Amino acid sequence: MDFTFTEEQQAAVEAAKAVFADVAPDGVPSPALSPGAVADEFDRPLWAKLAGSDLISLVLAPEHGGAGLDVIALCLVLRESAKVLARVPLLEHCATAMVLQEYGGPALAGLLPAAGRGELVLTAAANGRTGHDPAELAVLARQDGAEWILDGTHTAVPWAYDADLIALPAHTGSGGSVLALLPRLTEGLGLAEQFSTTGERLAELTLDGVRVPAGHLIDAPDAWPRLHHLLATGTCALALGLGEGVLAMTSSYTSKREQFGHPVATFQAVAVQAADRYIDLRAMEVTLWQAAWRLDSGSGGPLPVAGDVAVAKIWASEGVRRVVQTAQHLHGGFGADTDYPLHRYHAWAKQLELSLGPAAAHEEALGDLLAAHPLA
Repeated sequence: MDFTFTEEQQAAVEAAKAVFADVAPDGVPSPALSPGAVADEFDRPLWAKLAGSDLISLVLAPEHGGAGLDVIALCLVLRESAKVLARVPLLEHCATAMVLQEYGGPALAGLLPAAGRGELVLTAAANGRTGHDPAELAVLARQDGAEWILDGTHTAVPWAYDADLIALPAHTGSGGSVLALLPRLTEGLGLAEQFSTTGERLAELTLDGVRVPAGHLIDAPDAWPRLHHLLATGTCALALGLGEGVLAMTSSYTSKREQFGHPVATFQAVAVQAADRYIDLRAMEVTLWQAAWRLDSGSGGPLPVAGDVAVAKIWASEGVRRVVQTAQHLHGGFGADTDYPLHRYHAWAKQLELSLGPAAAHEEALGDLLAAHPLA
């Protein structure tokens, strides 16, 4: 495993920094502070800038108008986006596009150029646990001639009210899974509002006899796990970027805030807590790149790639929670000021901690993998 980033990956980071340079942490009110206050849609002007910088098409092959880069490059860009709490569906859009590119037929491949230009917005209805067992999926798919029929309910789908197409996993009732791509305005598909910890609007999808042409459904056993692993690893990248942004805020504040004539950063108790959180971030980083590298290479490691994704998500969930809690503590009363952006980072951190399964769910999944693949 080589942690040295390529020139292309480094160029993607520089492009991302330029796009996000003028983005301030979003002002979506926390539901806990302003009940009923939510964001109507994502940051469309920022989405256009990302498209203009070729960052939305980053992971698409050149024949689809992309740069042909990898999961590591996407995670590097996601890391930068989280430092400013960028309100764009970059993770869900790119992860879905990658799966369509890898497993989709001609009908789905034909959507990729528009997706790469940001004209067609994709999102994903990922399952909230670990992406291993089709029995976890709440939507049933059954084949009916040249079509598939979907029934069931799927909760907490991000960006569903803004996306053009939704990637939805479903079980087949016989131990298998499929991945359907649904237009938001599909007969038999209902959306009900739900709200995240961050104040963003999610959707509960209700499917009542929704018919999907075979060309818009991926009947491949690895498609849904691949999507789930991409989303989970991308969530780890977001957690890392957010944590780094919060630690930088905390370092700046404690270096300026004085008590007894000295900056509080020079006090041993403060320095030790900051050092502990730095260690958390480094552990989050190394496990993230291990998982991303495995997703790109498909090789190495004593366990399947799901094991590396689980380890990364465990560290991301636990680490980002500790980072924001320490930041709140070291900021004192100032950290509770809603005019200061730290409370927004805290809300985002809680959402990332629990998204796609908390640490405990991934520890359980990791235990199952170890039982199935004993280490020598």
